[in-house]
Amino acid sequence: MIRYLPLSFIIFWSSAFVSGQFIVQSASPFAALTFRFIIVAICFLVFSFYFKERIFINIKLILQASITGILFHGFYLGGVFFSYSVGLTATLSALIVGLQPILTNILSGPILNERVTIIQWFGITLGFIGTVMVIGYEIGSSIPLLGVLSSIVALLGATIATIWQKKFTNNITLSVNNFYQAFAASIFLIIVSILFEIPFINFDMRFILSMGWQIIMVSFGAYAILMYLIKKGTASKTSNLFFLVPPVTAVMAWMVLGEKLFVIDIVGLLICAFGVYIATRK
Repeated sequence: MIRYLPLSFIIFWSSAFVSGQFIVQSASPFAALTFRFIIVAICFLVFSFYFKERIFINIKLILQASITGILFHGFYLGGVFFSYSVGLTATLSALIVGLQPILTNILSGPILNERVTIIQWFGITLGFIGTVMVIGYEIGSSIPLLGVLSSIVALLGATIATIWQKKFTNNITLSVNNFYQAFAASIFLIIVSILFEIPFINFDMRFILSMGWQIIMVSFGAYAILMYLIKKGTASKTSNLFFLVPPVTAVMAWMVLGEKLFVIDIVGLLICAFGVYIATRK
């Protein structure tokens, strides 16, 4: 069962880029994320109480978990959702944040003392080449600069959060860790929503179904798997899975959103998958 967790993570995480496009059609981006993580925080709190886990832990651990949540849910998801609201496609947004493995592998050595081998760097290079091939058709089209900048913010948020999570917050149980992350992110997102947008949510069927998918399959599924993989493995190897997110997102966006997909994209997907295999294999 555990061997299928990386595959499940890739599918669920990629689906968030597609379902997020539907959400921002019915709600302002930060208000939608606030709603999502209030529910997520409550559910993880109930889960922690049910399994009699220790909720009131050391304040230092709470702050460390909160910083991870703000980085992942606030900066990463906030940047991605905002990029949607200004017109960036799901595929291009996934590409930009999909560059995370490169930054993580560069930083994990000096910060986490993780050794990245030549073979791993070869796999990383293949993953990057495959990712660029998948989104090659986007180059030259009308791309909103603000959307690109917000995706770069998301990229930095995800990279720093992955390293921070591995370095500091591995001593907290998964459910308690996720509770404090979601709770801190909710407060952060409420403030951002009030300051930088006119918050609104239309609870139409499109919003309910898309948000329900993100809460259940992404927040409770993909994100929990990601925290588990970071805890059990290295930050560099776990982050390499993100190379598969852009090409898988491209396929999903083609099927669901009608975004273009060419033969070169399929070739890029295969190259990317092979690169991830090389970079993450034992």
